[in-house]
Amino acid sequence: MSTAVALSSSLKHNLALGIRFPQNPSFYRRNGPKVSTFRTFTVAMAAINTTPLEICVKASVTTPNKLGDCPFCQRVLLTMEEKHLPYEMKLVDLSNKPEWFLQISPEGKVPLVKFDEKWVPDSDVIAQSLEEKYPDPPLVTPQEKALVGSKIFSTFIGFLKSKDPSGGTEQALLDELSSFNDYIKENVRPLSGLLNVLRFVYLLHNRFIVFSLKGPFINGEKISAADLSLAPKLYHLEIALGHYKKWSIPDTLPYTKSYMKTIFSMDSFMKTRASPEDVIAGWRPKVMG
Repeated sequence: MSTAVALSSSLKHNLALGIRFPQNPSFYRRNGPKVSTFRTFTVAMAAINTTPLEICVKASVTTPNKLGDCPFCQRVLLTMEEKHLPYEMKLVDLSNKPEWFLQISPEGKVPLVKFDEKWVPDSDVIAQSLEEKYPDPPLVTPQEKALVGSKIFSTFIGFLKSKDPSGGTEQALLDELSSFNDYIKENVRPLSGLLNVLRFVYLLHNRFIVFSLKGPFINGEKISAADLSLAPKLYHLEIALGHYKKWSIPDTLPYTKSYMKTIFSMDSFMKTRASPEDVIAGWRPKVMG
């Protein structure tokens, strides 16, 4: 059994400074914007007093003792990161499941998190449990927005596995990505003032288009559960389709591409993502089968 103990990226940052920390730690990157909002150190102190949560996740098939390529595991890890919760990863070789794992997960699936001495499966259930047990900071997505982008993953899989160029699977994926692009476009509004304005510059048809955005996320300026569910799936989409289909999201969907770039650059995402090699290896049986 491989085990790794982790503190959220933002929490470790605060322990070093010992005062207070940013609500969105990614703003601290050297080349990023210089503006941020802060949460008081009391939240970090609450996390310090929390016993690390145990979570079973897929182990890498390319690198020993590294996190594997399960997007559902990353969703749970992202939720823990964004809530600044310490956690202990138990890396599970899903090609040779150990007996201790099958005893707590008869179906042999990950992720699995231990709450109150009980192992809980299913990323949907786990994310909901984390929200109920650790409500600060809140990550709830309003019900009317909760399903935004939810059909992208299934249409991606259909296109990836398809061997018929005229089967319509590519267009089905493009339709879902276009709907998501339109949603983000309609829900991103220009802001006045300097403190809350984020500027994204995107190169389209050899011209620079500048977007002034009120938060690039599904629920506006703050990341929420819907983003944490969708982002790992978009990461797999980008890598797997790029490798197996030599396909990428077209430049005609700039809001979708900007959304992906924003989330993929977050500290919490970079810490919990699988390597591209693992993503490619993970999808190989479905493509070649």
